[in-house]
Amino acid sequence: MSNRKTRHGTGVRKAFSWLWMIIGLVYFFLPLAATFLFSLKGKKGVLSFVAYQHVFADPKFLKTFGFSLEMSILTVIIGLALIVPTAIWIHLKLPKAKPVIEFFTLLPFVIPPIILAFGLIRIYSRPPFAIVSSPLLLVAGYVIIAFPYIYKSVDAGLRAMDLRGLTEAAQSLGAGWLTLLFQVILPNLRTALLSALFLTFAIVIGELTLAVLLAWPAFGPYMALMGRNLAYEPAALAILSFGMTWGAIGLIQAVSRGRPGQGSNLGGTH
Repeated sequence: MSNRKTRHGTGVRKAFSWLWMIIGLVYFFLPLAATFLFSLKGKKGVLSFVAYQHVFADPKFLKTFGFSLEMSILTVIIGLALIVPTAIWIHLKLPKAKPVIEFFTLLPFVIPPIILAFGLIRIYSRPPFAIVSSPLLLVAGYVIIAFPYIYKSVDAGLRAMDLRGLTEAAQSLGAGWLTLLFQVILPNLRTALLSALFLTFAIVIGELTLAVLLAWPAFGPYMALMGRNLAYEPAALAILSFGMTWGAIGLIQAVSRGRPGQGSNLGGTH
């Protein structure tokens, strides 16, 4: 009797789990399907990809997307160069400083981008740091916005590995800090680094406030402009942006599949 009740309870829990999963999928995909269907109505009376053709034919599409792509690459390079060594140093030498860094990771969520943009303009529009007309200021703002995502990804990767054990083993084999970083730690962080890379790419591609206030022709302002002036093309852009984001997530899964990236890698230290 008790076994029958146990099986019945397990079946009910599974049914509720599937029910909530189906509700979640419908809630997520139904607006997406409606947006995609609307984007196909650019030609009256028939379903067609004419809105997508207009988007790809617009020279501003490639120009703004190319600019945002360049900014995302610079943001990733500068962000990883600053955050990865800092996170490693904190894990190894200053573990008591972790709460302080965790506090700083919350600031980009608390401080609105519009406040950040005006602060950057006010500080860096006068000598000796008059770089408000340089895209480096935009990249600096992007690094600040992406900081929580990069740090959390790197921190999760460092927590998943035996960083102290790997460091001591590599140093006992005569490895210097550069060898330790590039041949031991970074290979074990590849999944975390890929996550940080694609999250940063998604953030920069869709960012609007900094690009508008700093007056740069980025992809986010272009999408906003299309949304004000046209009907079907913004829906096509939304689907394309969604596809790029999920494509990035798929790349993370494909590259990291079968490569947990947390095992020991000391071959280069001999």
